[in-house]
Amino acid sequence: MRLCTVVRDTPSLRASSAVEARAFSRSKASKARSASFVISANLFGELLKSYRLFGNIDTAFRQRAGIESARNPFEGDKTMKQIVVVGAGKIGSTIADMLAETGDYKVTVVDRSQAQLDALETGNAVETLKVEISEAGALDAVLAGKFAVLSAAPFHLTTRIAEAAAKAGVHYLDLTEDVASTRIVKDLAATAKSAFIPQCGLAPGFISIVANDLAKRFDTLESVRMRVGALPQYPSNALNYNLTWSTDGVINEYCEPCEAIVEGSLVEVPPLEEREEFSLDGITYEAFNTSGGLGTLCETYKGKVRTLNYRTIRYPGHAAIMKALLNDLGLRHRREVLKDILENSLPATMQDVVVIFVTVSGRKGGRLLQESYANKIYSRQMGKMVRSAIQITTASGICSVLDMLASGALPQQGFIRQEDIALDAFLANRFGHNYAQAGTAHLAA
Repeated sequence: MRLCTVVRDTPSLRASSAVEARAFSRSKASKARSASFVISANLFGELLKSYRLFGNIDTAFRQRAGIESARNPFEGDKTMKQIVVVGAGKIGSTIADMLAETGDYKVTVVDRSQAQLDALETGNAVETLKVEISEAGALDAVLAGKFAVLSAAPFHLTTRIAEAAAKAGVHYLDLTEDVASTRIVKDLAATAKSAFIPQCGLAPGFISIVANDLAKRFDTLESVRMRVGALPQYPSNALNYNLTWSTDGVINEYCEPCEAIVEGSLVEVPPLEEREEFSLDGITYEAFNTSGGLGTLCETYKGKVRTLNYRTIRYPGHAAIMKALLNDLGLRHRREVLKDILENSLPATMQDVVVIFVTVSGRKGGRLLQESYANKIYSRQMGKMVRSAIQITTASGICSVLDMLASGALPQQGFIRQEDIALDAFLANRFGHNYAQAGTAHLAA
């Protein structure tokens, strides 16, 4: 039987490793500067070598800190991939910053709002371009000759971006939780000359990779239960919630029907229903149905499992108030009004925590067994910026998948599901290791 525990790095270990890494870095940097002083024929080449050197030091530091998942798939490859990120919001800016920091990607951020582009939060140089994304053909020139386009735009723009990617023959990745949009993306992928990989964030995304990894360990399956929440560390209002994610996305997943497998049959269940409570690390949470978190797992496991469902985690009391707003006050039919209320009443916060909890049960060797994965990821400093936990997890998901695609580890054409990606390969990626940075979930026999 496998057990799941959550382990946090001890401050003394991190401090010791950091001191040693800085000392090593200063020594190597000094030698690199001396070499470039003597061999001055090609200054750019020496600067590139210095960049690669510091990348290796950073990798060594992360490995000494117990994070073995810092592998760079581009090691030895000096060809920069040209990437377009659509959406200059919190998630889009994090994606662009993380990719640009590697030196392996040349990033252009596209948005229809110049104000959003001007406020782009990146510590690294990226290009920006104002484009009216919703207009037919607006992205054609932008995508010409690019390697991939990553959609961090609102869900209702997903299909427009995917259509432009198919037309341009570039790889396409998105973060959408919208089920209808993903079905259209899948149809486009059937005739596309490039790879189409939707739902590359946290949920759907990483949660599907984890659930599939656990499920493969059983001879036969009974249940797959997936729970994810992005929560404030310090709730201080009646909803016990702060805005940490797209408001449009939150409202959409609270309103749309939810896929599930119940008694072996694929069905739709209502959002905000089937509420449950559970405790993790001594904290009580509630969880309830929301749309989109399962990605394509229902299709993948139809006929193979008795129960499969996804529920969003919140602090107790949240679901009851949202049901009153959406159902009793009828705001599910006036989403713009609800969006205005939430954005002007609930403050955003960078002090959040992402909770991931997956439980799979089934039979192995004739015995009924259960395995679980639990993890908590907190906001922290990344480079020059403080990033929220939802920014870190969402951006790391899509950046990891892009990295694997660019290195040839994933198919270069057609529709790719999240469950087609191996958990070990994901966590071994330099972006995937962010899922183990603040709290590492260890699965031990």
